[in-house]
Amino acid sequence: MHIREFQRQINRMYSDKDRQRGSAKTFLWLAEEVGELASAIAEGDRENLPMEFADVFAWLVTLANVENVDLEDAVLKKYVSAGCPGCGQVVCTCTEKLT
Repeated sequence: MHIREFQRQINRMYSDKDRQRGSAKTFLWLAEEVGELASAIAEGDRENLPMEFADVFAWLVTLANVENVDLEDAVLKKYVSAGCPGCGQVVCTCTEKLT
């Protein structure tokens, strides 16, 4: 499945509720899911880790839908077609975000 296909599926499933909720509240849901992912990582919860990653991705896609952003297109433009946004290399040689 491509990112765009998943984004369309999430849109079909939740579009009406998501647009009523709006960007700000949808972002809060995304932040909550990122917190749950952080907790799973910190606790070494390998059993729930995949589901927490999936939740974060689904809420990111939801927010992109509310904002009418095609995530697949954005990812392709920013990371695939040009390499690293910082150095332009396929294998990043940047040093400023090592910690």
